[in-house]
Amino acid sequence: MLHRIIAAAFLLAISRSALAAPDTQPATRPAADLPAASPSRVVAVTVYQDDALVTRQVQVKEGMGLMELVVRPLPPQTIDSSLYTEASDGIRVLTTRFRTQAVQQDTRAEVRGKEDQIHQLTARNTELSKQLEVAGQNVAMMAKLENFTSATLATLSEKGLLNAENTIKLATYVMETRGTLGKSQVQLQQEIEGNTQSIQFLERQMKELSAGADRTEREAVIVVDKANAAVGTVRLNYLVSSCTWHPQYKLRAGAEKEPVTVEYLAAIEQQSGEDWTGVDLVLSTAQPMLNAAPPVLLSLDVDVTALATRNFASQQNPQAVLNKLQNYEQAKQLRAQAQREMRDNNNDFAGNISLNSAAASEQYADLLAKEEPGEQAGPVREGPSVAYHLVDKLTVPSRADQQFVEIARIEFEPTYYYKTVPVLSQHVYRLADLTNKSKYVLLPGEATMYVGTDFVGRMTLPLVAIGEQFVAGFGVDPQIQVDRQLVAKNHAVQGGNQVQTFDYRIRVSSFKSSDVTLQVWDRLPHAETEAVAVELVKTTPEFSADGNYVRAERPKNLLRWDMPIKANTTNANAATIEYEFKLQYAKDVAIGNFKSTK
Repeated sequence: MLHRIIAAAFLLAISRSALAAPDTQPATRPAADLPAASPSRVVAVTVYQDDALVTRQVQVKEGMGLMELVVRPLPPQTIDSSLYTEASDGIRVLTTRFRTQAVQQDTRAEVRGKEDQIHQLTARNTELSKQLEVAGQNVAMMAKLENFTSATLATLSEKGLLNAENTIKLATYVMETRGTLGKSQVQLQQEIEGNTQSIQFLERQMKELSAGADRTEREAVIVVDKANAAVGTVRLNYLVSSCTWHPQYKLRAGAEKEPVTVEYLAAIEQQSGEDWTGVDLVLSTAQPMLNAAPPVLLSLDVDVTALATRNFASQQNPQAVLNKLQNYEQAKQLRAQAQREMRDNNNDFAGNISLNSAAASEQYADLLAKEEPGEQAGPVREGPSVAYHLVDKLTVPSRADQQFVEIARIEFEPTYYYKTVPVLSQHVYRLADLTNKSKYVLLPGEATMYVGTDFVGRMTLPLVAIGEQFVAGFGVDPQIQVDRQLVAKNHAVQGGNQVQTFDYRIRVSSFKSSDVTLQVWDRLPHAETEAVAVELVKTTPEFSADGNYVRAERPKNLLRWDMPIKANTTNANAATIEYEFKLQYAKDVAIGNFKSTK
């Protein structure tokens, strides 16, 4: 009896010690054990160039006083420092915080479904492999039976005891059984291979999901003070990464008098891990800044370095002394770093240091940095901040490929003309002057060009402000042909100089049934110094009188003729341009290589 009492007391002490011992490993919580989430849905999204601001409407249950709202799941790409909540009538928001909790199963139904499928297929493959192993053993057994039968038949045949009917039955059984086993092996192998391919496909699908198999529950905890008893709502906002958009265009031209239709599209990349279903979508080129106060301007200190030391450092490491363009690029990187510190890490101090360092690099570039020959470096400035509020509610799921939405469809009245640069290409291109009379700023982006339903090529559309004119190209027109020839050249010495004279002819043939206007471009050598003199001797017809051309292009020895081309002007009737120029330089020097510059 005494032994039993001692044993019971010993077991009780062990059990109490086990209960009192702390759990050194954080236990994962099943999803079913998490506190109940408040009903919520995504109602609006603003997509920026690098991320997106998601607005989620959260329901507040009836009642009054302090309440804690739990909003889950937040997507894997949530920037935890970006959460803030907007109050509504009768509801005051006290705090908003972000937290994570480990769960035993992935919190997304799509990932859980794929995991279950992979598990089932893997288990099935294990079963099939076992069946295939048994089938192989059966085939081996049939081989032994066949060998035994052959030996037995030989012995019976020698003794004259062979029964033909039994022999045929046995041979038929062996062949049929072997055939059945072989067919079974093939079917099992094919099913295993099919299941393996399905598993690999499911694994690729899981990798394409933004965060893969996520076993972390992300949620927002909002504490509110409710002054009325009715059901209400608040709006939770948070930034998510892995989201961006960029403009794309489709321009469609028709006949000469028909308008050009511009389809202004947005290519959205959305891999936040959260689907946006039926939301108000805004596309913005602004930068989402969560800091409410301007940055602090720090003093700009200057020091000096011995010239010999500076030159030695430059020889040892060319990057030690940055040129103008490199300073601007460094400033761009520092500004991006400042934004990450302020927005993502909520670190205004570090962000302010980076901003001041970026400005210091730009000021050094302006005042002191070396400028490379032909370089036109300038600070990298942000483009215009525009926001497009799309009219319809849209659905943008989280997935790896681009998704396209239409921002607007615009019609422009075109002024068509043709352009050729025969020194570069013999093609003649159809162009249109268009004026942006819409209410949209057209951002830089790739455009695909069509004439009717025919694709004719691509071009890069520049930034086009409201009211600004721009040029759109609609491909090559084979009905107009151009040819450029060097007709004659001459070399002579006059006094102490060499003189070279060149005659060129450009012929334009048109097989079109209507008259067109054609711009023809060419160029003369352009001398930067007085060592070489370039002189235009004559031209027929005269150059273009366009004001922009005369001011900006003609001084660089770029030549432009605006020619009316009559219909069906070919062979002897082809339009002709003739010009002559000469080069003069000292007789003891030679012309070096030509090079193209901006």
